[in-house]
Amino acid sequence: MKRILIIDDEAAICSSLAFALEDKYEVMTTTDPADGVTWLEHDHYDLCLLDLKIGQIDGIDVLRQIKEVSPKTIVLMITAYGTIATSVRAVREGAYSYLTKPINIEELHSVIEQAFRYQHLNEQVDFLSQELEKKYSYEGIIGKSKAMKAVFHLIGKVKEVDSNVLLTGESGTGKELVAKALHFSGKRKKAHFEVVNCAAIPDQLLESELFGYEKGAFTGAISSKKGKFEQANGGTIFLDEIGDMPLALQVKLLRVLQEKVVTRLGSNREIQLNVRVIAATNKNLEEAVRKGEFREDLYFRLNVIKVPLPALRERKEDIPYLIKHFIGQFNEEMGLNVKGLTKQAQRILLDYEYPGNIRELSNIIESSMVLADDEYIEATDLPNQVRKINHASNGENGLYKSFIGLPLKEIEKHFILATLEANKGHRKKTAHMLGISERSLRDKLKHYEHR
Repeated sequence: MKRILIIDDEAAICSSLAFALEDKYEVMTTTDPADGVTWLEHDHYDLCLLDLKIGQIDGIDVLRQIKEVSPKTIVLMITAYGTIATSVRAVREGAYSYLTKPINIEELHSVIEQAFRYQHLNEQVDFLSQELEKKYSYEGIIGKSKAMKAVFHLIGKVKEVDSNVLLTGESGTGKELVAKALHFSGKRKKAHFEVVNCAAIPDQLLESELFGYEKGAFTGAISSKKGKFEQANGGTIFLDEIGDMPLALQVKLLRVLQEKVVTRLGSNREIQLNVRVIAATNKNLEEAVRKGEFREDLYFRLNVIKVPLPALRERKEDIPYLIKHFIGQFNEEMGLNVKGLTKQAQRILLDYEYPGNIRELSNIIESSMVLADDEYIEATDLPNQVRKINHASNGENGLYKSFIGLPLKEIEKHFILATLEANKGHRKKTAHMLGISERSLRDKLKHYEHR
């Protein structure tokens, strides 16, 4: 329920306005502007009805104080002196509009509703501007494998309902991307999508980040702040790495989910919530429950619908599509013109197991594109850990049998010269691949020339 504060020096007007508004809004009144400013400083009010002349006090001065302590509060001026000059002056100082006495109650309701619509549009503009600044991505999830088709089917089933969703899977499998897909393809897509990484925020700050706080609630709380649940009202909150949430905070989260209300730190006022909760974890929460590390009641509250995400090694047929996507993305971001991979490089990437999943593949493609000298990424452009694993897997194919019985120095020479040849004489790449300095490589080559 929206909260309205009325400041007028006539008690009868305060009473009549409160009576007219209290069915739709939570209303407080005062005849003392100093009290009104103090209340606005320490509590949240969506709108203030302010008399232009309060005894000997100029309402414009009070308006300035209100805008200083609570800039987001909408102010409607009430005046018996409704001249053009006073109305323009009030609007210039930050008032939304003005009403003249005697107040028409129907007009009052209409102007208040218009003001709240204006406030809502401003909040939406602020939100979208912040998202653009963050270069928010709405790209679709890439995958044609059977495992990903199962995920798409689940997203289609649950995107329009309000049930809580638990996303499970290894780190880097795209849980946040799925959470975004659920939100932006569903009925809440025009409202806020808020993300909280429960593992990245220190325990002592996580509670205030989730639930918000009032001014003075703790040292450093110099103003009131909405929590993520409040910001997500009407939309979706994504609780990433929920398995890392402290037990003490799990109790408070459970209450919020059960009662659909949130209370800011330092306040007793309950705020009604209409929020869809999507949680994600790379941990086995059932095992965590057995160990006493995660509350069972919270687990069941979150795990209404489970969406398991497959590891990349379980959907290798999607790797070529992902590679193509990342090459296009990084070409645009870095101003490059990489066309693809050589067959050898692609074979190595298809054989790799990806412990870091899609995130690791993205990093591999980005670094390889930076190192590539030609239009195609070669095997030698790939990171060491990817090539080493691939080379080790080929060890059983008789690759090294021809070197049996040769001195180590001779074997070293063969490997260095073969690597240099594979790199088309590129010494920097060869040294990088062999894990030695360019100077050491140069010295060894010079030594081979004089033998």
